[in-house]
Amino acid sequence: MPDDSNSFALEYRLHELDRDLHRRFTDCVFALQRILSNYKLLFPEYTDHSELHSITVIQFCNTLIGEQLCRLNKNEIYVLLSGCYFHDTGMGITKKDFEVFSREIDFGDYFEKHPDASPSEQIRDFHNEYSGLFIRKYAELFEFPSRAHLEAVIQISRGHRKTDLKDESVYPRDLRTPDGDIICLPYLAALLRLADEIDVTAARNPKLLYDLEAITDDHQLFEHKRHRAVRDLKIGKDAFTLMIDGSDPVILENIRRMAEKMQHTLDTCRETVNGRTPFEITQRRIVLCSV
Repeated sequence: MPDDSNSFALEYRLHELDRDLHRRFTDCVFALQRILSNYKLLFPEYTDHSELHSITVIQFCNTLIGEQLCRLNKNEIYVLLSGCYFHDTGMGITKKDFEVFSREIDFGDYFEKHPDASPSEQIRDFHNEYSGLFIRKYAELFEFPSRAHLEAVIQISRGHRKTDLKDESVYPRDLRTPDGDIICLPYLAALLRLADEIDVTAARNPKLLYDLEAITDDHQLFEHKRHRAVRDLKIGKDAFTLMIDGSDPVILENIRRMAEKMQHTLDTCRETVNGRTPFEITQRRIVLCSV
């Protein structure tokens, strides 16, 4: 679980540095709560992608940043906090937006490999791209301070999955804002991707909100059981340790595959940050520990 001792470090720091940017962020939070919950219309049995997930992602970012927080400027903090709330907005788009946005996305050979993909599957697999297009279309509603801020939030939201974080044309290290600040996009995008990836514990899908006996989709039921089996996540300087209940061998094997995917994401984010930015991600390993 995230470190509760600094759960609101980013918000407090932004409020301290620039109250107008903090207001813009909190206004976005208020507007996005209903929008984020719309994912349940398309994915009623899917793992949580609501504002509760966004809050946890921010808490993980606080822990990952740690003492480096003092090196982030007000605009970087605003962009990161906003991206944490915007990154899953593509999961709950309207049918009309789905049709319009789908004409703008490069799906590559997706439909050759998935000829029977439903609209909901298409959204799930490309929701980061739908999020980016949602942000761009409705930007005026969210009072982004400048075009640079808008583009930064779009790119780190898209970057929470699939995109190439080492692409300098998309994730420059020196995006300049109108007031002269530099936004380090590779660091912010890698933070968001890693924080999103490690939100895998039972706390993400509490029994209060999800009744396993009522879930009818076998795949989603299995996903929920896997989350329930990951009892806790401990973040150390060198590793992320998943505290797991390994009593079910099938679930355990799935957790191992999940851990391999998490390791790949960690490697990508660490290489991006440590190789392309003045910041650092110290964790190197994903460790499984039975409870």
